[in-house]
Amino acid sequence: MPILDEHSLEFLSHSPEQTQRFGVRLGELLQPGDLICLTGDLGSGKTTLAQGIARGWGSLDPATSPTFVLINEYRRADAATLYHFDAFRLSGVAEAVALGIEELLERDGPVLVEWPERVAEALTPQRLWVSLRWVDDLRRGLHFEAFGLRYERMLRQFRKVTFGA
Repeated sequence: MPILDEHSLEFLSHSPEQTQRFGVRLGELLQPGDLICLTGDLGSGKTTLAQGIARGWGSLDPATSPTFVLINEYRRADAATLYHFDAFRLSGVAEAVALGIEELLERDGPVLVEWPERVAEALTPQRLWVSLRWVDDLRRGLHFEAFGLRYERMLRQFRKVTFGA
């Protein structure tokens, strides 16, 4: 587990199940207003990680890829909402703004964004950026980068609960 600095962390997941477990750990740390950006090629594990995040956050419903509906909402028993936005099919920032991404970011629930690089200019600068890469059929490389104090704290907590370091 290479710890690059207090702003970043990089490690390997050895299976889809492990990627989901990493997501669960991250989801347990989410607070209202948090922004988690998931980037990586098709098949790199973004939705798998998002499924774990939603489960760890306490979603009553299983997470699914919002590629065709653009936004999924997951509810928790306390009526809180986690928003899962997929920018893959968008032409760019203008379309994201027209669809209401700015309003989405102002809601009281945490927000997951897949393919955030397509709409980065519309996102808040404070965020956790997670880059996933395909290593082989089972393994994925994950690189976490924190932007802002809230996300540096979140990354420290994630490192501690996941790796004990």
